[in-house]
Amino acid sequence: MALAPTSVSVEVGKTVQLTATVAPDDATETGTTFASSDDGIAKVDDHGLVTGVAAGSADITVTTKDGSKTAKSTVEVTAAAEG
Repeated sequence: MALAPTSVSVEVGKTVQLTATVAPDDATETGTTFASSDDGIAKVDDHGLVTGVAAGSADITVTTKDGSKTAKSTVEVTAAAEG
């Protein structure tokens, strides 16, 4: 199980896509679920699309449906650039 990138930054109100890879290639259980350690900083949907909510840092964890494998990515949310 891997999640890429392993760390990324995103501005408040913007999105970034995380990609989960289940190994081995012939694994029978390939379903995954995503979760954020802090939805007040970064929200993640069922497909790994992360939305920055507020400045700070949150961990996004992907878990196989059977719960046996996990991977993590750290998301740094920055304030939107003015201009």
